Amino acid sequence: MLAVAKVLAAMDMLPLTLSMHANIDLFIPDQISAPEAQARTSHLGIGAHQDDLEFMAFHGIATCYGQDGAWFSGITCTDGGGSARSGAFAGKTDAEMQAIRADEQRRAAEIGQYSYVGQLGFTSAATKDPATRGKLVDQLEQHLIYTQPEVLYTHNPADKHATHVAVFHAVIEALLRIPPYSRPKKVYGCEVWRDLDWLEPEDKIALDVSPYPELAEKLNACFASQITGGKDYGKAVIGRRRANATFYDSHSVDTLDQLWFAMDLTPLIEDDAPTVKAFVEAKIDRFRSSVIGQL
Repeated sequence: MLAVAKVLAAMDMLPLTLSMHANIDLFIPDQISAPEAQARTSHLGIGAHQDDLEFMAFHGIATCYGQDGAWFSGITCTDGGGSARSGAFAGKTDAEMQAIRADEQRRAAEIGQYSYVGQLGFTSAATKDPATRGKLVDQLEQHLIYTQPEVLYTHNPADKHATHVAVFHAVIEALLRIPPYSRPKKVYGCEVWRDLDWLEPEDKIALDVSPYPELAEKLNACFASQITGGKDYGKAVIGRRRANATFYDSHSVDTLDQLWFAMDLTPLIEDDAPTVKAFVEAKIDRFRSSVIGQL
């Protein structure tokens, strides 16, 4: 019934002439209809690149894995054409890498039992440029209206990767376009290309990513073009998860063996939301005061 209600609400909010399926790769592992796959989504990840979902949003994937009443879906915004490559992938063109990485993302969706994965195919350059990012925001708005997830995972505004930060901005802009009652209850900005260990306890969300360790390894291994192409992200991600759990609290015994850190971005989509700059500056100021205060 919830899925039906979400479909009807989406039809109410969007003109029927709009199609969210144009120019994207929409993959549904169990081959149900696209509206059904979107409407049953309870947890949604929006990442910049193929593999970002599996690294940063594994909490959502594991929460939904094997469940009938919870479904993870993913959106990958860029085409993967500019990735680093060596070894067997050294001679691949950008077009060939795009096809390889798209296949890897579909394979991860199968293994992780996603409701669907949408690959939007934007270039990193178009995503980073505010003058051209509007088309990405339009696509994300439509996905958000049709899925109306309870929980959303995306990049955080303090990430070191410019494309990740650009996707963060696009996600927030898209969320602010849709009615408040259709927005997620929680929006998490996850660490990837800069850890979030520096956040003060009141600013840090610790997501338990210890369930299904074999699933995590299988998902990470899907992205051979990156791992054997010069970056062993799989081992690095598991290493960070384990380090986060061990160094999370110096005064207690570990009860979880893997954690992933995030910012709670939900205040940015609520009434009287702070600017992104003020939101981040407040967290940096608390970190600075904590460090200086101990000197």
